[in-house]
Amino acid sequence: MRGLSPLLKKKIESCVDKGLRYLFKEQKTNGSWGNHPGVTALAVSVFLRSLVKHVDLKWEASVNKALDYIADLSMPDGGIYTVDSPSLNTAVCILSLSQSGNPKFKSIIENAQYFLIRLQCDESTGYPTENKLYGGIRYGSDRTPDLDNLDYTLQALKSSGFSDNHSIWERAVCFIQRCQNRNKSNDQAWSANDGGFIYYPGYSMAGGTRSYGSMTSAGITCFLNAKIKADDPRVVDAFRWISEHYTLEENPHVEKKGLFHYYYTLARALSSCGENIITDSHGTEHHWREELANKLSVLQHKEGFWVNECPEWWEGNRTLVTSYAILTLSSLY
Repeated sequence: MRGLSPLLKKKIESCVDKGLRYLFKEQKTNGSWGNHPGVTALAVSVFLRSLVKHVDLKWEASVNKALDYIADLSMPDGGIYTVDSPSLNTAVCILSLSQSGNPKFKSIIENAQYFLIRLQCDESTGYPTENKLYGGIRYGSDRTPDLDNLDYTLQALKSSGFSDNHSIWERAVCFIQRCQNRNKSNDQAWSANDGGFIYYPGYSMAGGTRSYGSMTSAGITCFLNAKIKADDPRVVDAFRWISEHYTLEENPHVEKKGLFHYYYTLARALSSCGENIITDSHGTEHHWREELANKLSVLQHKEGFWVNECPEWWEGNRTLVTSYAILTLSSLY
């Protein structure tokens, strides 16, 4: 673990172990969590990342059962989903199947990759470059493409070894830029210039086009996954926004909505940038890894789960929130 005290390391391991045991007890007999592909995929990703260090090997059968549940949901079109949000569920399922390293999922992963590619907004799907949604990933329904969906898609493609030379990455950068309040690189008239990110071009969950925490963190990881370097001015400006607005008491500018998703995206963004200390707008330095580990330790319930007191954005779902929390803790070491 990077720069963490032995006491804090033990605290993290204890929290992770309790969380894993809670998730293990909640798994259904069909291998899923809640009969939901995306939630199941996040939960099993938690076990895959912690299987050797924190989980009894006798639990490996449960992990394999969950992976088989996910694989069995592979559709003729290549997607992995049931009804809602085909692209988002497919992306998260790719993450878990690729993390398993099991060659039997190779063709399922490849088909799922191209399912996501076909959902990108580009000329072939009726979106010219001047369309504000160009480069985004459609949900497979009437929902507007957004940065969160793109973040999971780019994570999935990168983690599963998809070609760096495919044009999806360049098109994605166009969409990412149009979600950033940075008028030097965003060609949309509404763009401000604080460096933060919004949900999709022209719309923010914080109201109007106001930047907020979880999407600014997601914007950073989207850029990095799309081969934009950490010292690129677009990433630097987003990092400055995250640092200046740093807090663990809320998801900046949206209160406690999506708080645990914010923790998850924040940890990924800061880890990817290689920063262990950040400085907020008051000039206060924060050892964010220690602070985040301690915060999650306090928020864990005695039964081992985490849940957001604000249930919007699915964060009343204990399995989902517990998965976010453990993945966040896992990224600290």
